[in-house]
Amino acid sequence: MKKIILSALVGVMYAGSASAAPNNVGCGLGSMFFEGSSGVMMESLAATTNGSSGNQTFGITSGTLGCAKDGVVQKYAAADAFMGANIDKVARDMSVGNGEALETLADAMGIKDADKARFFEVAKANFDAIYTSTSVTSDEVLINLGKVMANDHKLAAYTA
Repeated sequence: MKKIILSALVGVMYAGSASAAPNNVGCGLGSMFFEGSSGVMMESLAATTNGSSGNQTFGITSGTLGCAKDGVVQKYAAADAFMGANIDKVARDMSVGNGEALETLADAMGIKDADKARFFEVAKANFDAIYTSTSVTSDEVLINLGKVMANDHKLAAYTA
């Protein structure tokens, strides 16, 4: 019973401060469902809902579900969320220089259609520098990909 009361008090304390705080959970279905709600529990539910089923990634890449399509942070978030769930598929596609997963990653990163062929070519040519080991994490892959892109005259603009 004490734990329940303590949890309720903590929730009430955070509820007041969260109403004035910025959106900590980003965009997606969870942010839409729990809009106007406050407190740690509601933020946790919204964040969990945003991250489930790829709806936040979809919202970011499509500019729907309360997400901005052209923001730098949003692009990284979309790429990060997609890569986390599809690291092996992206590796397979990147190793051959094309495929649905690599195309989706390019979209999530905001790569323009005119630059996608170059993106695919550079990613394939630098596969070993991007996927540095069999235990590489999705964050490491994105960091390595960013470094490779920064060294390419056409793709460097996407890393700024």
